[in-house]
This record gives sequence, C-alpha cells and structure tokens, in this order.
Amino acid sequence: MPGTSIGACPLRAQVDPRLVRFSAGATASILAIGLLIVDVARPWGLGLIATQAAVFAFTAFVSFQWSLWAQVYARFIWPRIGAPAELEDARPPRFAQLLGFVLTAVGLTFFAVGGDVAGYSVTALAVGVAGLNASTGLCLGCKAYSLMRRLRSA
Repeated sequence: MPGTSIGACPLRAQVDPRLVRFSAGATASILAIGLLIVDVARPWGLGLIATQAAVFAFTAFVSFQWSLWAQVYARFIWPRIGAPAELEDARPPRFAQLLGFVLTAVGLTFFAVGGDVAGYSVTALAVGVAGLNASTGLCLGCKAYSLMRRLRSA
C-alpha cells in the first residue's frame, strides 16, 4: 500500500467498520470449518478453533488493527476499495472479540474434557454471532458493550 498506513499505531481508538464485518466473516468461516472437520480430523478441527481463539485474544487484548484479519484486510482488500467514509469507535468491536474469545475458549475446554455436545453448541453460537455480524453488520457484542456503558453511567 504505497503512501498509506492503515495500522500505524497499535492503540488506535477507531476502526474501519468494513474491517469489522470482514473479520466477522473470516471468523465465522474458520470456526465453521473447524466444527465441520472436528469429528473427522480432530487435531485439525481443534487447531482451527484454537487458532481463532488466539486471534480473538490478540484482537481483544492488544489491537484490532494489528490482528490477523486486519492485516489480511489491509493488504488485499483496503487498497482496492479505499478509505472508509467514516471510522467507528474500536472499543465495542474489541469487547465483542473478548466475548468471542470467551466462547471459543469455553468450547475448546468442553472439547478437551470430552463434552463434545457442549463444545459444538458453544462454538456454533460463536459461528452464528460472527455470521450475523458479517452478513448484516449487527454486532451483538458491540450492542452488549453499549448497553453495559449505559447501565454503568446510569
């Protein structure tokens, strides 16, 4: 990307809303593939779910702009579509990533202790929520963040 720097600062307070949807779509895809193959190739399926859990953790605790999906977006998609009309606050999507991390970590824990039905259920919930965000732009984690902020200030 000559002349542009989408992620120059790892602590940026704003994020491209299209990146959030792209990230949700990639997340839903990886988790869905992990769920589909976990019975056939358990180490690969759990590896995919664990990798996405690590991406969730990095995004929630370090930076949205330096996450794996943000880097893919910045290198391959953003140069073709250009800068967004406006940015949004990065805190709600980062909170949503934290919730995604919790869901996938719980799902992995269930898979590890033999609770496959619970593991499938929790991970499928993460797939559904990420898919909803990717397809409609409705981020339930972001809505939860906003609700918590309102309740705290009241």
